[in-house]
Amino acid sequence: MATLQTLRDKAGVLVAVVIGLALLFFVLSDFIGKGTGRKSKKYYEIAEIGGKSILYQDFEKKIEKLTDIYKLTASGTIDESASESIREQSWQQLIRENVLEDEYKKLGIGVSNEELFDMVQGNNPHPFVKQMFTDPQTGRMNKLALISFLKNMDNDPTRKAYWLFMEEEIVNDRLFAKYNNLIRKGLYPTNNQAEFELIAANKKVDFNYLVKRFNTISDTVVTVSSKDLEKYYKAHKDEYKQSASRTIEYVIFIVEPSETDITESEKWINDIKSEFEEAEDVREFVNLTADTRFDNANHTPDEFPEIIRGFVDTAELGEVYGPYFENETFKLAKIAEINYLPDSVHARHILIAGQTRNFSVAKSTADSLKALIENGANFNSIAITFSDDQGSAQLGGDLGWFREGQMVMPFNDACFQGKTGDLTIVETQFGFHIIEILDQGSPVKKIKVGIVDRKLEPSSTTYQNTYAEASRFAGMNNTYEKFNQTIADKSYDKRTASDLKPTDKEIPGLESPRNLIRSVFEGEENDIVLDFNEQAVFELGDQFVIVYLTGVKKEGFSPLEDVESDIRLNVMKEKKAGKIIENIKARMADTETIEDLAGILGVNTESATGISFNSFSVTGAGIEPQLIATAVNCEQDKLTGPVKGNNGVYVIYVTNITNSEETDLAAILNRLKSTYNVRVGYEAYEALKENAGIVDSRSKFY
Repeated sequence: MATLQTLRDKAGVLVAVVIGLALLFFVLSDFIGKGTGRKSKKYYEIAEIGGKSILYQDFEKKIEKLTDIYKLTASGTIDESASESIREQSWQQLIRENVLEDEYKKLGIGVSNEELFDMVQGNNPHPFVKQMFTDPQTGRMNKLALISFLKNMDNDPTRKAYWLFMEEEIVNDRLFAKYNNLIRKGLYPTNNQAEFELIAANKKVDFNYLVKRFNTISDTVVTVSSKDLEKYYKAHKDEYKQSASRTIEYVIFIVEPSETDITESEKWINDIKSEFEEAEDVREFVNLTADTRFDNANHTPDEFPEIIRGFVDTAELGEVYGPYFENETFKLAKIAEINYLPDSVHARHILIAGQTRNFSVAKSTADSLKALIENGANFNSIAITFSDDQGSAQLGGDLGWFREGQMVMPFNDACFQGKTGDLTIVETQFGFHIIEILDQGSPVKKIKVGIVDRKLEPSSTTYQNTYAEASRFAGMNNTYEKFNQTIADKSYDKRTASDLKPTDKEIPGLESPRNLIRSVFEGEENDIVLDFNEQAVFELGDQFVIVYLTGVKKEGFSPLEDVESDIRLNVMKEKKAGKIIENIKARMADTETIEDLAGILGVNTESATGISFNSFSVTGAGIEPQLIATAVNCEQDKLTGPVKGNNGVYVIYVTNITNSEETDLAAILNRLKSTYNVRVGYEAYEALKENAGIVDSRSKFY
């Protein structure tokens, strides 16, 4: 027995050691590669800002906090668009915190408690506070409402949470304003800048010019070597920066109703017809049987779809039409009611809204007001004073003429089934309406039609069969070569999507492809793309998609081979420019006028007038900044050039120079200062962000 106990004790220690080692390995696997399916810490990095790693979990906390605040102001409903907006706001907040807080500390910028109190309850409250507590009737801030809110805030956690968020935003706004003001005070234009601006704006020249265009020299005249390409690439590398992007090729397997699905839908609609014909309560039968609920509105025959319009116009009560096929749906139509009702109604109403008071109070108020009107009170005056429908209240509640179906159903029925002069109370989702029918149009034939419908959709078996087909395709074509060969052999429709960015959310023709795009950026070039469950078949709506990643562009600089054609064109242009310049220089030595030179070169002369340093283009030449800069600084009556431009080589002859008499340097200094002030708020922050070297990895997670 003692031996058994000893074994138990030792075994307990051994088991503890084994479990401890297993847990250690499990934890370490988070930090060493992918381990057994668990990701490394680097994987969870959603951003890097100023060398600091930001984890996905921390970012999610910001999103949750902002989502809670959003719910307080948006009735708790958040759709995908709102979620995306919240994520973007959280991202901008994250950047501000990590980029600006260190700057604030370095510069000693802060907001004291006294300052915050002044921004909330002082004589010049922050705009956020003004916006919250401004009385819409007077347009003035209601300070008593603010004080009451603050006093009772601790009794309402929701109010308190929202107020603390507002205080944080007020402080952030003031800190940023102080930072910008500090920079703004340190920037000012110099007199030299003002003088330059004065000259640039006021000095204007008229000139004649000739151009020998690059395309007048054959490409065969110049030789471009690989060294020329490399030299140009190194000198202009910054022009070839590229963002991360991907190109994919894919095949779609669309889930469409099979012949069996069509047959079964037709059988169902035919089998149900006899029951529909015998049904006494059409509304109940439709609501229990059809895909679409019964339409309780009356319609004139011309308001029905053309396919049943003739039937509706002539059929008797209870008669059934169909089956017929419309909008990918099998349908039966039955005449449920035939009525003769006004074609339109003129009415007015007083709304006692149910959202702002409880049911009994709203009903009692409506009853009291109706009694006043019945005893001779003026409907218009009561509507103006009491109606919660502000759109019609100022018109005495008058809604004008309207046709059936324009109002909510209880309101509609009261107006079209009542008589002129009726005064009644109707309850809708908006509250209680006191309705008076002022006039009605002539009675016309209106019909209620019950529609039993069955949308033609793929069955689960069809989905499974299509998925199986897509899976077989993926399994048998597990290399890019096989993928292309099968497409060629069996004439599949291969599609391409180019230049996909990490944050893209759309691919034309594919439904909600965001997860596909995320997966693409996790793949390797020329490999089949797998989803985050390591599956090759993507289900996007009613489509199964097989994707190959065929092009990868990484963040940074385009490789020389990718931009070689563009570089070759520019190198050829430079070499052609050299030959043209050499030829023009030789000819200029023997000519005195630009017209003579144009004749020798076989080109025409052009003229430009009123060109200043601020000009954007030149008539006949287009956008040529080098031509403009040279012309503005030329001497008059002197042949100048050759000048290499964007489209050719130019020679200039300035015929006239004019200078404006405006010499108000002070006005120019003020204008430049205003420009600086406007730019500070944006450009200083943008410079800080650029210096922080922000790495945005959100596309891995959203």
